[in-house]
Amino acid sequence: GWTSQDVTARLRRVFNTRRIGHGGTLDPMATGVLPVFVGRGTRGVEFFEHAEKAYEAVLQLGITTDTEDTSGEVLEKRDVHISETEFMEILSQFRGKIMQVPPMYSALKVNGQKLCDLARKGKTVERQPREIEIFELTCLEFTGDTARLRVQCSKGTYIRTLCKDIGEALGCGGCMAELRRVQAGEYTI
Repeated sequence: GWTSQDVTARLRRVFNTRRIGHGGTLDPMATGVLPVFVGRGTRGVEFFEHAEKAYEAVLQLGITTDTEDTSGEVLEKRDVHISETEFMEILSQFRGKIMQVPPMYSALKVNGQKLCDLARKGKTVERQPREIEIFELTCLEFTGDTARLRVQCSKGTYIRTLCKDIGEALGCGGCMAELRRVQAGEYTI
């Protein structure tokens, strides 16, 4: 339930310092690795920003939401009739360099305003697709309407959007139900 900024704000009080930063924003519903840099160590953030990250996520098939995860308002529910073979085949489309449109519910800024602030006001703005790279996309478990995925990716990848896009490619929709960052650069869970 905490944002990455909530974590750094709390640690500013704990360490009694203004100089604090983190190594990559996490969604409030996410858990896992969040490297924090304190004092003179904050200089290291700029080198850490481009570090690869690895996640374990649960994709809920058959549901689409406005936030692309289960915390949002359900927009559509569909029946899921996907075999494990069909699911595994579709994953290959999402490995390597791909284009991804950032979600409206994100901390990205457009004309000085955070997209999530605009989304909360009911506004939608045009977002340009960005190139990201998925180095690893593995299905750890498939139950028919959910899949546990391991994703190793470049900076700027939205796992929520990856889940949504996989659901769309399967024709049944999907959203992220859980997210855990298991690696950020050299730091592991």
